[in-house]
Amino acid sequence: MTLIHENMSRGHTGTGWLDSFHTFSFGSFRDPSRMGYGSLRVINEDRIIPGSGFAEHGHADMDILTLVLSGALRHKDTIGNETTIAPGEVQLMSAGSGIRHSEMNASDTEPAHFLQIWLIPETLGGAPTYQQAFLPAPGAARSWSLLASGTPGVAPLRLLSDTKVSIVHPLAGAETGVPVSSGRKTFLHVVEGLATLAGERISSGDGLQLGSEDIPALTWLTDGQALLFDMA
Repeated sequence: MTLIHENMSRGHTGTGWLDSFHTFSFGSFRDPSRMGYGSLRVINEDRIIPGSGFAEHGHADMDILTLVLSGALRHKDTIGNETTIAPGEVQLMSAGSGIRHSEMNASDTEPAHFLQIWLIPETLGGAPTYQQAFLPAPGAARSWSLLASGTPGVAPLRLLSDTKVSIVHPLAGAETGVPVSSGRKTFLHVVEGLATLAGERISSGDGLQLGSEDIPALTWLTDGQALLFDMA
């Protein structure tokens, strides 16, 4: 059965420097029916004002993907990484037994807009690791393009769970099939754009929670971008 997580039903955190929308329960937003799906625990859409950001804080036992949509983030962590993440790049931090890091808007004049995604690893502990890769150019990702996988060597980023994360950049008028597999869980997050699915309008910030049943293709009314999570 397909469950649509509508963008307007997301949780929201608003402070003087952060504007954040939560697909699943996070912070003060608590919904027992939205505690995650499969290995997918968090999808936050964040906007940070210029010159601000998340001061140093800790994580453990979580794979954290960060995908910058506009602006840039400056990352610094306790295992020696100090880098900037810009649009067209994606970061994966596997927190392992524990890591501390900061994420600051790299600009004093422009806001930063990004997605942060948390995936639960299959094994706990271990040494924290850091990975960063380029996203495929939109023209090279008109169909699903694999970004991250738990299988070594098949994707730019290596996850610590039996999960695959793919991205697509369809053009207006295109149809995007949503592959599902028996015995696995599938979640699709619309990053940007407007589409229809069996007569339902699907737009930026919406999520489709799927089991193993086949669903119709998305028909795009505008150019778009979406992420697909295939999970054990």
